[in-house]
Amino acid sequence: MPIAGRVPPLAGRVVQQLVHVSILDMATRLAAQAFLAALPMLIALASFSPEAVRRELVRSVRTLVGTSGPVIRQAEDVSAGGDAVLHSWGAAGVLVALLSATAFTRALQRLCERSWGLARSGVRLVAWRWAVWLLVWATMLIVQGILHRAFGAGAVLGVPLQVAAAVLMWWWTQHLLLAGRVPWLPLLPGALLTGTGVVAFCAVSGLWLPRALRLSVDRYGALGSVFTLLSWLIVFFTIVVFGVAVGRTLCQEEFVRRRLDGASRTRRVKDSAAP
Repeated sequence: MPIAGRVPPLAGRVVQQLVHVSILDMATRLAAQAFLAALPMLIALASFSPEAVRRELVRSVRTLVGTSGPVIRQAEDVSAGGDAVLHSWGAAGVLVALLSATAFTRALQRLCERSWGLARSGVRLVAWRWAVWLLVWATMLIVQGILHRAFGAGAVLGVPLQVAAAVLMWWWTQHLLLAGRVPWLPLLPGALLTGTGVVAFCAVSGLWLPRALRLSVDRYGALGSVFTLLSWLIVFFTIVVFGVAVGRTLCQEEFVRRRLDGASRTRRVKDSAAP
């Protein structure tokens, strides 16, 4: 019989895992790297993209952070800038932005490795993975508006489609950045937690973030929007860190492990029966 007030074994392991990965420190680091490196890279790539891609970027930003506010205006400026924005960056600027953005991917890789208790991979093994992940991430971000509209079918189908795409993205992200050192199935709980969590957070934050950005700009000027956006990113990546870290803990639970083993055995039987 459990002792009153005793922390359940699963809850205790979850807390230990979150302490081990330093959830707030890791989320803050990821948020800072995303703001300083990944977002400029996205803007640089969008500057060199066709006008249709830039329009989709604006729609995707609206999906993520709401329908108005300084962030939307900045995205619209990029979309409307055309050749002027392109020339302001230059090929060298895009290259520097892309190389700087790998700092964000390295931080994300460190999260995955720390969550799974793995040593750092050699640079030669994972350097190309950083670039591949950034390009896929940029593509996924640009098509968020299309996914939200479910290719014209509406948000009722679009939200489940967004969740499915986010789960697949974070499932593949872990496998890629861990250099295949962990099989696919154990990575699924973390992908489900992370993908579902970030889509739900973006849906909810779209209700309050535009107003918070406007108020911060009115009170503190342009610097206020920086603080608000950074705070949003910290919460966003807290959900990411929680999902990836807790996913590793859940896959070690007996009831989850039995289901994953069962799915793995079923797949092996199907593979062996295939001609």
